Amino acid sequence: MLLKRNFKFSYRKFSSEPQLPTCQFVSRKYQGPSLEKMKIVRKSNLNPVLTTYYSQPLAIHQGYKQWLFDLEGKRYLDMFGGICTVSVGHSHPKISEAVNEQIRTLTHCSNVYFHPNIHEYAEKLAAKLPKQLKVIYFVNSGSEANDLAILMARTFTGKHEIFSLKNCYHGMTYQTMALTCNTHYKYPVLPNPGFSKTMNPDVYKGIWGGNRCRDSPVQSDRNCSCLEHCEAAKQYLKQFQEDIKQEFFTPGLAGFFAESIQGVGGAVQYPKGYLKGVYDAVKSAGGLFISDEVQTGFGRTGDSFWGFEGHNIEPDIVTMAKGIGNGFPLAAVATTQEIARSLTRATHFNTFGGNPISCTVGLTVLNIIEEERLQENSKQIGTHLLMELAKLRELSPFVGDVRGKGLMIGVELVSDKESKQPLEPEKFMKLWEKCLGYGLILGKGGLHGNVLRIKPPMCITKEDADFTIQVLHETLQSI
Repeated sequence: MLLKRNFKFSYRKFSSEPQLPTCQFVSRKYQGPSLEKMKIVRKSNLNPVLTTYYSQPLAIHQGYKQWLFDLEGKRYLDMFGGICTVSVGHSHPKISEAVNEQIRTLTHCSNVYFHPNIHEYAEKLAAKLPKQLKVIYFVNSGSEANDLAILMARTFTGKHEIFSLKNCYHGMTYQTMALTCNTHYKYPVLPNPGFSKTMNPDVYKGIWGGNRCRDSPVQSDRNCSCLEHCEAAKQYLKQFQEDIKQEFFTPGLAGFFAESIQGVGGAVQYPKGYLKGVYDAVKSAGGLFISDEVQTGFGRTGDSFWGFEGHNIEPDIVTMAKGIGNGFPLAAVATTQEIARSLTRATHFNTFGGNPISCTVGLTVLNIIEEERLQENSKQIGTHLLMELAKLRELSPFVGDVRGKGLMIGVELVSDKESKQPLEPEKFMKLWEKCLGYGLILGKGGLHGNVLRIKPPMCITKEDADFTIQVLHETLQSI
């Protein structure tokens, strides 16, 4: 039930138009093909499914830390981080230097030989994980990592069925498409068998949930009956347990996949205690729990290095990508020695997984996160940004929900706060385009494409956060 209240909205007044925070970096003059030429090439020679944001394509020439520059040299604040991929900053100088040195030394070495980088990196990455998760498989993308995790779960358990949450996104290979539950990323082809979905525990729009349910500085705008334990978590967990009983036949449950906070689905957070309850139920059923940390890993949520730590669980398998390589094609799967041994029944090989350059990038990313205290920055700046967005929710009739932790944030835009109907696409696009006009890049997500996804490089400043708030104040008034 919604809180009983009268919605009266009035926007804050700022003394001036939003101005981008200062930046000392100067981009190089662009000298490549024109935008018109690129449009022709894209239409003729590139995958026709590729879509571009905005009514006029944004052509990026250069990046530095949280900044992007277009062909004319216009500067933008990237609050989407290349779809939650740029963790430590665009073209970070330390990564550029390390890669240049590695290219001069060794560009490729198959894993049938030894090279030092993969061993040094695997040891340091494993040290960031729970003690039992010491075996690392290096691959090239999050989809490939999740695909491998499916194989691990089935090979180890001898079972076939895989469960995931509705509204989830786990990749776009033929197999992970069956794992994903979002029609925008599913083709009308015969799906791979053995995949089932359970109700998404969304405390904002779901059947159960209230204003004490989320592990976030900002709660949903609903009444809550929770006392010592989250009642919404109990109800969603009962639904999951019923689904297990009704869905599975012999040979039973192989594994359960979950993002710690849903990414593409719109930064949806689960009620406190829910994922721990699911973990216990999955283990009792003989399955493996797989944590998809492609977007929530590497300090982005602020409180912990991995999102699953916020749910008090230790997964059997962890998949990671995106921020692991700061934009470089790098991903990994971490698991136990016992589960890893199940893959020795045949040969698993990846030509480029763990190559010298990717391991150099990954190792440098870990060092930068530590040296520049980016996890702490995610918590500090992310909390500030969330609290300011919460104020905006009180001021605007179009901001239905604000959620997230650290710099993993979603802002759900609605046409009506009582019904929670998604904001009309034309109004959302108007706001989105106006933000770009001010030099602010935001992502979008959710099933209806009405959620602003804010997942910037973790090096952003308070000034960047305040600029984002001011731009949203201005643009929300225009719709």
